[in-house]
Amino acid sequence: MICKLYKWNGRFIQGDLISQHKTQALALKKAKKEIEFKFSVKEKGKNETLIWLDDKDHDPIGVIVCKK
Repeated sequence: MICKLYKWNGRFIQGDLISQHKTQALALKKAKKEIEFKFSVKEKGKNETLIWLDDKDHDPIGVIVCKK
């Protein structure tokens, strides 16, 4: 599994690639340092898992995309 951490670049939520990780836990740890989100929502699909990262007003500011 490869997880990619993206940060909002002012135009797209999946804008700037911050880092790649082998596990969701490592990606979330890096996101806490880099993005400083307050809420996260996980969506599971067949081949990928999305973890949406929101600020205190529930505005999306990043996403973690994990593909199997």
